[in-house]
Amino acid sequence: MDLSQQSYNLSLSLPPPSSPPVRPLRLNENNRIRSQNDVVDGGGYEDTEEFRIMGQPIKRQKTANSSPAKPGSRRSGDQSLKTVDPEIFTVMEEEKRRQANGIELIASENFVCRAVMEALGSHLTNKYSEGMPGARYYGGNQYIDEIEILCCKRALRAFDLDEEYWGVNVQPYSCTSANLAVYTGLLLPDDRIMGLDTPSGGNTSHGCYMPSGRKVSAASIFFESLSYKVNPQTGLIDYDKLEERALDYRPKILICGGSSYPREWDYARFRQIADRCGAVLMCDMAQISGLVAAKECVSPFYYCDVVTSTTHKSLRGPRGGIIFYRKGPKPGKRAILLNQGVESDHYDLEEKINFAVFPSLQGGPHNNHIAALAIALKQVATPEYKAYMQQVRKNAQALASALLRRKCRLVTGGTDNHLLLWDLTPLGLTGKIYEKVCEMCHITLNKVTVFSDHGTIIPGGVRIGTPAMTSRGCLESDFETIADFLLRAANIASMVQREHGKLLKGFLKGLQSNKDILELQDSS
Repeated sequence: MDLSQQSYNLSLSLPPPSSPPVRPLRLNENNRIRSQNDVVDGGGYEDTEEFRIMGQPIKRQKTANSSPAKPGSRRSGDQSLKTVDPEIFTVMEEEKRRQANGIELIASENFVCRAVMEALGSHLTNKYSEGMPGARYYGGNQYIDEIEILCCKRALRAFDLDEEYWGVNVQPYSCTSANLAVYTGLLLPDDRIMGLDTPSGGNTSHGCYMPSGRKVSAASIFFESLSYKVNPQTGLIDYDKLEERALDYRPKILICGGSSYPREWDYARFRQIADRCGAVLMCDMAQISGLVAAKECVSPFYYCDVVTSTTHKSLRGPRGGIIFYRKGPKPGKRAILLNQGVESDHYDLEEKINFAVFPSLQGGPHNNHIAALAIALKQVATPEYKAYMQQVRKNAQALASALLRRKCRLVTGGTDNHLLLWDLTPLGLTGKIYEKVCEMCHITLNKVTVFSDHGTIIPGGVRIGTPAMTSRGCLESDFETIADFLLRAANIASMVQREHGKLLKGFLKGLQSNKDILELQDSS
């Protein structure tokens, strides 16, 4: 019910009011309740204000600060964004047009539904609710608890998880926050983690160092991290070298999942390696969570102890993070060595992870996000969503096939999921230059590192994903057209680079009045 429409009568057992009833009360710009009937004949205002508190009418003398606005004006709390801040409104409208009119190929982006948007922009953003449902640090959270509990149930249902054996925390602000919470809860400072190398397609939140040795992420600042890599010739994970490396390094947490890996993950092999080195097996399925939910790829839940994810990307929910963790007895003779190296036949992940999320790392959860996530997860469990994810894969494979037919080089030779990596080095291009050309043509994608023919890492590729344009209704034939646009952009980039060189400043100058750019802008 809208606050401007509701009465503040809480139906308590109080004496009936002696004065005549008043109209519903409103919130003014100072968050005080004001009566609608304080305008007297002639358009003036009385010297008193009348309130209802717990059903009782209360009058008090008006002060200078409480004087209402002049008749015909509106208080700022009731005004639209366009009226209150036209500068921000204008920029937001430009971004809306960019999203609507461009071709969105960033694998990490998607378009949420109207219901998710409504929840994100709702009154739930007003409530503080530190803690877990039933154990909050603030009062007034009975409905917030109900929303979060429902969200958790829907999260388990979306991935077909039994609540007796799996738990979930929906409070993380992002997947990076979720990953750090797992490390914080299960490890001691300087304990070891091991994930896919960032240039090989891993995520910085799995541990990342610059070539200079500078530690990039909190995962490497507070913990020791060592990466495994892909085979530079095939682009595929070398599981034999991974196992050898893991047995030497003995990480406490072994991580599978990445940001730019277009193939399936061999979770069974990861499980074997984790058991051999006594590690917790964690999967970051941020990129593929939608595919997992729709059963369009292998599920990590059969093998992993902890699974984290973003809640947007292929899952098509609001921006945030989520953590799933095992509960109950461990299957078989699986031994997980935590903190002090103590073995147990039961998982003890729940309390540690929840405590790491709050109070160790975060404050109050974003209740508007949790409600929006609950809405998205309800959709994830529908046949329509499964059909959507099937189309996402079909579109990715159609785009990969179209580029391969045009003699483009794809890392790993194709894709098993929603994304593909295009190696631009045979065209003499860098990912940064090509990304700029595409952006000028209203096509958004992102640069990635690839391995050269000599096995060295260079920023010579781009990552392309299909979830967002599939949400916009694109089918395989549309991605055939998109492949033509992408190749035209590559040809333009090559031509401009030949004329103006590889330096970005000169290259961008050469793009300003390029007629081919203008033609591709109109086409795309």
